[in-house]
Amino acid sequence: MPITRRDFSKTSAGAGLTLVGTAGVLSTAGAYAYADENADAAAAGDQEREARSSQALGGGTGYGPLIDDPNGLVALPAGFSYKVITHAGVTRLDSGEPTPNSHDGTATFPGTRGSTLLVTNHELGGDRAEVDFPVPLTPGLVYDPAAPGGCTVVEVSKHGERVAEWVGIAGTQENCAGGRTPWGTWLTCEEDTTRAGEDGMTKDHGYVFEVDPYDRRANQHPRPVKALGRYDHEAVVVDTRRGHLYLTEDADEPNGLLYRWTPPKGFRHGRGKLRGLSDTAGVLEAFKCFDSRGEFVDDLSRATKAGTVYGVDWVTVPDRDARTVPVREQFTDTQVTRARKLEGMWWADGGAYVVSSYAREESPVQHDGQVWFYDPARRKLTLKLILGVNQDPSKDGALDGPDNITVSPYGGVILAEDGEGVQHLFGATDEGRTYPIARNELNEGTAEEPEYSEFAGVVFSPDGRTLYASIQSPGIQLAITGPWRHQR
Repeated sequence: MPITRRDFSKTSAGAGLTLVGTAGVLSTAGAYAYADENADAAAAGDQEREARSSQALGGGTGYGPLIDDPNGLVALPAGFSYKVITHAGVTRLDSGEPTPNSHDGTATFPGTRGSTLLVTNHELGGDRAEVDFPVPLTPGLVYDPAAPGGCTVVEVSKHGERVAEWVGIAGTQENCAGGRTPWGTWLTCEEDTTRAGEDGMTKDHGYVFEVDPYDRRANQHPRPVKALGRYDHEAVVVDTRRGHLYLTEDADEPNGLLYRWTPPKGFRHGRGKLRGLSDTAGVLEAFKCFDSRGEFVDDLSRATKAGTVYGVDWVTVPDRDARTVPVREQFTDTQVTRARKLEGMWWADGGAYVVSSYAREESPVQHDGQVWFYDPARRKLTLKLILGVNQDPSKDGALDGPDNITVSPYGGVILAEDGEGVQHLFGATDEGRTYPIARNELNEGTAEEPEYSEFAGVVFSPDGRTLYASIQSPGIQLAITGPWRHQR
């Protein structure tokens, strides 16, 4: 049933701005940079942003300034250290083949004897023959032998040492953020919609696949979960109470959508249950937002202040497999709400944290990052963080382009930067202060024109003692440890 303006007004007062739980509030205070609506405000915002960046790098929030790494890999605060867990082309799988490249979304699972299992996507696409270190075509685990992507599983001992690494799925395309399920599996998402017969592919792409980190036999003969639609998938989370799945789409021309999948009546989630669904099981819908006056919101970039709250309706997708028209093009611009670069998601506090990485000319308003929180109980979407356009990404200190996200056991969220220039892992506290955790120092360019790859796959170990993250290129997965403490 569509939510009405009266329902919105009744549930908006005091709702959606204070969240009780792990992440708490991402408010309008302190170190956030805001997207301003006019040039004068933007100029003033630049000055405020410089002051806030200085505070984030050297103030009381966070863990202090980042210290240059003598090995030229990752700068960390004093007292922190890292280990390289996997390195594309250097470390080896159990089969003897090299670790694949382009690490992306990652989840952790408790293993035996205090170990941790990490499932990692590899965002590889295109011609497999031209890819350095594709995911090996392990017999029985291949969807499309022409595709280079997939995911791997790594076992790390309780002492932080890599024990083993193996393929979870192979033969998929552009495996991006993905998502962990409450029943202990991984949903790997293809950010690519190449059809069979195009670019050498032998099967259609653009799907979600389930991978079991504990049972290799369960991953045999990969089958896409077509009920979740065929589009440029980015991330997915599971509503632990209602059983819905929420999925982001990273696309433009037109901009992408946020989706909700409702299970069919009587369906019970569990290990491997999704892959047994029919192609049209359940209902796939796209979101439609409106403001407190009941007016339709065409694009999330319209929100320029943290604390903005939108009501949400859901509109059924006509053809989820996009047989003739891409899913996002099956709607007019007045039927759904769009957003550029819908990226990482994380389920916590009874809802979904959703990242829009940036918006440029393809959007009504430009920004360099938004974090939203969707509360399904109230059907409200609240803007928790907004980053103004970074005028000089080459300078250290400014933060932009959030991508992968995780909720921290120490309060707030941790975000992986995927923007221009300098790249960080950074935190945002409950009170709205940002602070750096790591800086990529691996220059893949030249001294005159440096290039730094994005961070990805940010996630804590099950015990909260280790933060895992990857430098996507050249494919290095890190385990970061140190004096973690609660951030306020």
